[in-house]
Amino acid sequence: MSARGLALVACMGACACAPKQAAPPCPPAPSAAKSDDRALGAIAWLAGHWIGTSEGAQVEEHWTTPVGGTMLGNARTVQDGKTVFFEYLRIEAKDEAIVYLASPMGRDPPTPFTLVEQTQDRLVFENPAHDFPQRIVYAREGEQLRARIEGVQAGRATSSEWVYARGG
Repeated sequence: MSARGLALVACMGACACAPKQAAPPCPPAPSAAKSDDRALGAIAWLAGHWIGTSEGAQVEEHWTTPVGGTMLGNARTVQDGKTVFFEYLRIEAKDEAIVYLASPMGRDPPTPFTLVEQTQDRLVFENPAHDFPQRIVYAREGEQLRARIEGVQAGRATSSEWVYARGG
């Protein structure tokens, strides 16, 4: 483990084991000035907690800010008090490309989608070889976020869309 990692473990241990004593200073957070973080900086607007409803279910996505060349996300759908769907998500800067990696229901390995279109308020990721979806679209509209999946299923164009508002 690196010296930085050991310092973080020591800090966490001191904070957890001796709450009445002054904890040693924790190491600073990683700098967001790395080149991979700059590559993701233009899509940092996706970061945050997003909540909506769809067909009577509560749907939500949560995205972290870009640090270390990644944005981590998760999605959950709750219907009648039970989680009926979840997904682990990751966006990372890789070799001059930005890749969205989706793990629905925790599936491993994740399915990659490459960023093919980017504007100030819209992101389009594609994987034409995937069964469904082949496209994932995020669009910011004021304080709302629209997430859409698109593709062909059984020879027919198919899509689903979710509208989110910023959550607390």
